[in-house]
Amino acid sequence: MSITVLTSYCYGQNTSYSQSWNELQFTRAITEKWSTELDFANSYSSTESSSKMFTNNTQKSFRVWGNYYLTPRWKASAFIAYYDNKDVPEIGQFKSPEWRFSLQGTYYFHKIGYTLSTRSRLEVRHIKNEDQDYENVLRYRQQLKYLQPINGKVLRKGVIYGIASDEIFFKSGTKVTGESFFDRNRLNIGAGYLFNDDTQLEITYANEYLPRNNGNQIINAASLTLTFNNLFKKVNNKLFHRNDPSAKEDE
Repeated sequence: MSITVLTSYCYGQNTSYSQSWNELQFTRAITEKWSTELDFANSYSSTESSSKMFTNNTQKSFRVWGNYYLTPRWKASAFIAYYDNKDVPEIGQFKSPEWRFSLQGTYYFHKIGYTLSTRSRLEVRHIKNEDQDYENVLRYRQQLKYLQPINGKVLRKGVIYGIASDEIFFKSGTKVTGESFFDRNRLNIGAGYLFNDDTQLEITYANEYLPRNNGNQIINAASLTLTFNNLFKKVNNKLFHRNDPSAKEDE
């Protein structure tokens, strides 16, 4: 789940919006090399006439991931996603449903006491413009991320960890997203907590800079993400175990 505050600059005039982005993630290990992930997200925004963060629902989305671990340091990923961008004229947003496809590679620099990683992502965005025509937008993202356990040496139950990352975005010029090549820069800083080995919560602050032809935008975001690992596998195991007579005899 995520919570976001957005400040934009149009024609020299500052326009501020407070937004909430909520994300729920479910991951599942298939084999030692393969895993899957399902993400659900929901966003809300204030408007110029109302400062309340949940005034308008601006976006709903879901993503389905596939991950392959080539080595302990390299992970290859791909996803397909659907974004339902709502019609919210008060913040300059029109209804623009979007299908998104992505290929991603992540490299981990495992160090004693912390982890450094770099992520490269190529996205193909098939998104509807104001003329009700679909356009294809190519976007490239490059991220550097730092993760540091605070009250322990490794990530495990009860450990709090710090997060810091910076990511740059480049895109092709289109009518629906604008002609600028440099899309944005996103800086994140925050912390996470592991309730157990399979459940974790992350809260971060993000600052985005978006250069635009009609005025630059600054986004200040507080992001909250809840992740469950192997949840459905554990539920299935409990159900089968409960209904298996031989399992009761073993007890």
